[in-house]
Amino acid sequence: MGIALENVGITVRDLDEAISFFTDLGLSVLGTDTVSGEWADTAVGLDGNHARIAVLQTPDGNGRIELFEYIHPEALETDPTPPNRIGMHRVAFSVDDIDAALAVAARHGCLPLRGVATYEDVYKLTYLRGPSGILVMLAQDLRRS
Repeated sequence: MGIALENVGITVRDLDEAISFFTDLGLSVLGTDTVSGEWADTAVGLDGNHARIAVLQTPDGNGRIELFEYIHPEALETDPTPPNRIGMHRVAFSVDDIDAALAVAARHGCLPLRGVATYEDVYKLTYLRGPSGILVMLAQDLRRS
């Protein structure tokens, strides 16, 4: 049986804000749509499922995220997920220049949780809260710099 990762789905409060954040980081929008109907109810497991969606892709073409802004049922607010909570953890991106990526994130009001760390002179990395509290990891491979 063959298997490949299609995308990571993330529910957001404001689809346009999330698209702006991720496109400013360098992802591109592959498409947007509004989904609803019996097929969407069945696939997602929610009656009356109606959402605006966008699929974004990393420049290398290997990574995709699918963003959902629920119209119905209303999205449920939760506390931001701490890094040690079981379940969906974070979305991670490799960047060529972590300082430039952090400058982009800061323009969206998104700052590192604590700071930028260096792992064994191999990676500079940090976690930050993106739009809707999404936990985002940015990592720069120092061996490529």
